Amino acid sequence: MANIVIIGGHGKVALLSEPLLVRAGHQVTAVIRNQEQFPSVESTGAKPVLLNIHSASTAQLKQVFEEANADTIVWTAGAGGGDASRTLGVDLHAAVRSIDAATEAGVKRYVMVSYLGSGAGHRVDEDHSFYAYETAKAVADAYLRDSDLQYTILGPGTLLEEDFDGIEVNLNPENAGTSRQLVAEVIAACIADDSTIGKAIPFSNGSDEVVAAVAAAPQRSNFRK
Repeated sequence: MANIVIIGGHGKVALLSEPLLVRAGHQVTAVIRNQEQFPSVESTGAKPVLLNIHSASTAQLKQVFEEANADTIVWTAGAGGGDASRTLGVDLHAAVRSIDAATEAGVKRYVMVSYLGSGAGHRVDEDHSFYAYETAKAVADAYLRDSDLQYTILGPGTLLEEDFDGIEVNLNPENAGTSRQLVAEVIAACIADDSTIGKAIPFSNGSDEVVAAVAAAPQRSNFRK
């Protein structure tokens, strides 16, 4: 069983992931930025830790990882779009600091929640609000791939609130709606399966069984066709 630290621990995907991981027998620490979020995190069985990752230093992140005796980091954080400087501050710079901190703390495993199409070039103009996010995720994903960590990079399509029947592992961003609950299930499946190390897994709602599809995902390091 793993000692897992989830960064962005009060996000929608994180709150769905935490009870799955706790039920699987893992020790889960959730990094959150608001004291008022403690009860909802605690209700999942995870232990909340207060830290604003936008401003946290590499040393502060390392301390959290060491105190949790972490061997696995899961990145589910995001600035939520809009302000470009905050997007770059969270989705790029904080992500890079977390990768450095994990390396310095002796963490082995890192699961990054990215998005379908990350690193495949910009699909919007520079003045579009999504441009900074495309840039941030492409650079952060590449930084993780170049690290010494045992990484898995997840590429869900457009996130949906609805339930799902199964998964499709694919590289097609068109009509690639992806349930947040499915993302949580994929996170849990990847942590349980070392064959996913070194993979970038693009996926959306589909009809295949999650654990088997994740295990059979092709060995690719990015989401480019």
